[in-house]
Amino acid sequence: MGASVCDAVAADVRLQLAAAVDPFAVGQVVHGLTVAADLQALADAECEVVVDFTVASAARVTLPWLADHGMHAVVGTTGFTDDDLDTFRRQFTGSNCLIAANFAVSAVLMMRFAELAAPFFETAEIIELHHDRKIDAPSGTAVTTARRMAAAKGEWAADPTEQVVFDGARGGVGPAGIHLHAVRMRGMVAHQEVILGTEGQTLTIRQDSYDRTSFMPGVVLACTRIAEFPGLTLGLEPMLGV
Repeated sequence: MGASVCDAVAADVRLQLAAAVDPFAVGQVVHGLTVAADLQALADAECEVVVDFTVASAARVTLPWLADHGMHAVVGTTGFTDDDLDTFRRQFTGSNCLIAANFAVSAVLMMRFAELAAPFFETAEIIELHHDRKIDAPSGTAVTTARRMAAAKGEWAADPTEQVVFDGARGGVGPAGIHLHAVRMRGMVAHQEVILGTEGQTLTIRQDSYDRTSFMPGVVLACTRIAEFPGLTLGLEPMLGV
């Protein structure tokens, strides 16, 4: 993902790729820049915006450092707790931070459509499908979708299942009892279906990302607009106006 972000930033005339940090790729050259080992390279390059696509444990170190150095953060990392978010709200006062579960515009719209549809249905389940190198389940996008649907409609019909032949056959139970199913499949990238049902009808909302380039327009948008959104912003929706 880091290489794709570097490509997208370097290709946009409004942005300048100033530094790249990756402890696992130190010394590699990306668009004329040598990948550095530590965060000091960002300060040395006087970066204004930093994109973080790592893991929560690493981001918990990186984001406070960025806040202390007055740099804006565009974050695609998931897995933060409510306490983490409260900490980031306190820290980002001189600069801003956007945390989004998904930067694909189609995925943002899928979550919004599911949220809008939720009050009109009695049952709902989420199926997310990802490549076989993804180590967490369910995905951050699926969890965010379920939370937003649960906020839009707190009560769903009870699961009628009385006998489960194989453990996990009904997936995991998320917010408001919404079931989430995670598929890990070679050849896939990132996909999600939200299925909603009520008497005599169903609605399926599906989003597909076939390549990591699908996330890049959202990343570039966030980089160009992060200065307009003070403090901590959750999700790309405010920047899209949806």
